[in-house]
Amino acid sequence: PSPLTLRPITLWRAANGNASRADAIDGEYASSTGRRCLPPGAKLTDTAALPTPESPMSLSMHAASVPVFQQMLTALAGLLAKAETHATDRKIDPAALLQARLFPDMFPLARQVQIACDFAISVPARLAGVDVPAYEDSDTGFAGLQQRIAVTLAFIGALDAAAFDGSEHREIVLRPGTPKERRIGGQAYLTAYGLPQFFFHVTTAYALLRHNGIEIGKKDYMGVY
Repeated sequence: PSPLTLRPITLWRAANGNASRADAIDGEYASSTGRRCLPPGAKLTDTAALPTPESPMSLSMHAASVPVFQQMLTALAGLLAKAETHATDRKIDPAALLQARLFPDMFPLARQVQIACDFAISVPARLAGVDVPAYEDSDTGFAGLQQRIAVTLAFIGALDAAAFDGSEHREIVLRPGTPKERRIGGQAYLTAYGLPQFFFHVTTAYALLRHNGIEIGKKDYMGVY
């Protein structure tokens, strides 16, 4: 049966005290899977008692991407500002924070920020069908990283929202012409690849700063929403 289908025989047996274990299990399954169930005291013929499904939410590819990157990058800029203040107040060499790693085989803080910006700029660019800007990774100081974030925010903020229309069906080619070339649909590219990659590096940057004594919390990580 479909998710919105009631099973009259099961309901009849339950109402007459003849519900089998299979019926009971079916009822539990229906409840756990969100199938429509009659409220307590309602009759099978009482259609007014049946809950009506909510209308599906419509979310554009632009709304699902650019505002998310903007919120988290702005928050990341705030994290870096607190880290710089922390280093200045305690006379700590900025490099001690910027080159900090959670483990020797992981990238340092500065590189985590750079990669987060790379995903924040390349994912919307590909979805909008425009060229991905290239940047040299020479911005390893606090001021340079702040500038990198500002440039990224300016770029994605200027993208035309209409250019994202239909991008969920657009084929995205990653690493074209290489042995690692991969083709993926726009929606999967955003939700299953781009956003998880972006959040990984932003989260790692947060964890590095928190681990090194910066007084930040979840509110700082999430920023304004």
